[in-house]
Amino acid sequence: MSKSRIFFIILLAFIAGVFVRSFWEINQMIYWLLIVADIIMAAVFYKNKNVLIVFFAISFFVFGAWLTQSRIVKTQNLKLDGQNFRGEALVLKSSPNAFGQNLIVKTTAEKIKLLVQIPKYPEYNYGDLLNVECTLKSIENKNADFDYQMYMAKDGVLYQCDPVKSPTSRGAEQFNGVNKIGENKGNFFLNKIFLVRNLLQENVRKVIPEPERALADGILFGGSNQFPKEIQNDFSKTGMTHIVAVSGYNVTIIAEYLILIGIWIGLWRKRAVWFAIFGIVLFVIMIGLPSSAVRAGVMGTLLLWAMKNGRLANSENAIIFAGAVMLLINPLLLRWDVGFQLSFLATLGIVLISPIWEKSFIKKNKALGISEIIALSLSAQVFVLPIIAYNFHIASLISLLANVLILPIVPLTMLLVFLVSLAGLIFPPLSLVLAWLAFMPLTYEINVIHILAQFPWASIEIENFSGCWVTLYYIILFGIMLFIKNFHNVKFPMINDKSISKSKAQI
Repeated sequence: MSKSRIFFIILLAFIAGVFVRSFWEINQMIYWLLIVADIIMAAVFYKNKNVLIVFFAISFFVFGAWLTQSRIVKTQNLKLDGQNFRGEALVLKSSPNAFGQNLIVKTTAEKIKLLVQIPKYPEYNYGDLLNVECTLKSIENKNADFDYQMYMAKDGVLYQCDPVKSPTSRGAEQFNGVNKIGENKGNFFLNKIFLVRNLLQENVRKVIPEPERALADGILFGGSNQFPKEIQNDFSKTGMTHIVAVSGYNVTIIAEYLILIGIWIGLWRKRAVWFAIFGIVLFVIMIGLPSSAVRAGVMGTLLLWAMKNGRLANSENAIIFAGAVMLLINPLLLRWDVGFQLSFLATLGIVLISPIWEKSFIKKNKALGISEIIALSLSAQVFVLPIIAYNFHIASLISLLANVLILPIVPLTMLLVFLVSLAGLIFPPLSLVLAWLAFMPLTYEINVIHILAQFPWASIEIENFSGCWVTLYYIILFGIMLFIKNFHNVKFPMINDKSISKSKAQI
């Protein structure tokens, strides 16, 4: 057995440990029994290579389960619930939405992360120093279908901070528990990155009207919070939210453009790859490190590094490595971050199913790249369908057509929107000209998605789709795939310098 396969098994064991503890309680006695049995087995059969592999697999399984257990315990330690807080706090993240803005702040003295929900104005950004007066309480789950408390806890946010309110002369309420007392107090490097992002976003907002502006912002920087509710529903019904989620498709487009720019400015190809890797890291940080972008960034960096060194990189290993790294940093992602689940399952679907389409359909039917888009979209949808049905109770029946009509022009849209934002810094009149060019594909995408969403059969509601059905679905799916692999000799794809640009959504 090769070293890469052994490493692959060990990583899978770690992920399995995180998975088991995320969904089921494990008695402490079971941990000790596994550890003792593992040590005894290794001591007796230490000369047997296969036994040593099992030893390391069990060890990493236990480590994954223990790591997850320790993080879950921390989320249940709410000693400050009900207490009043008054002091300084640094803004780590600001997320505007239809109702106002959610701030993630970190107190300067106690180093505690808090969720602060306030009106949309005044706006706050990363690095702003606030004087906060509020009452701490555990985060509420307002929707029975979504565990918002654990969703926030995965990022270390255990308390909601309700600012003090006081009536105004007109009978309304004002928030006087949050006051800005400083800015640019965060990490110097992050301050500069977010400053550049804010400038680029502001340049786009100046010259592109709504709702195209919201789509432009989402395609380039990620997120659909700026969309009106109606447009959000259209994207959901057509299964097109992934184009504003900074998925692997977006990151790959950026990587390709960066490599081309690097070569254009005179870099050798290997140096252009390093230029692209550095650009991907900056981009992922700039948009706030969402799990889909981090996963795509890790995989993109890994595959670009392999390309630079002239080595083949198995797609399976790249995905598992990316997942293991993210779960090592934060094991709570696996259960309580749906974006993490969708991101990895979509990529797995493309890697594991696309060879079937490649062998039987794509080679015979090129159709200007449309057949590849169909194959990749179907592959991803097959893997994410039960997760979407379980969490959102909806399934899009028109997603395939929407992807075919939209995805081919997304790279051009991203390029034009970026040029608009950049021109605003260099020569503002030029940004207005470019804005007209960007406006056309943005309008096309919104209108096409809106038209498709109006069909009565565009999507269906799915109720009572339990975790048992999800498990059964994947058991059957992997059984079918194993049958195809064994009896039809379908091999998993290998990514190299020639094929990395072909399968964009794999990264």
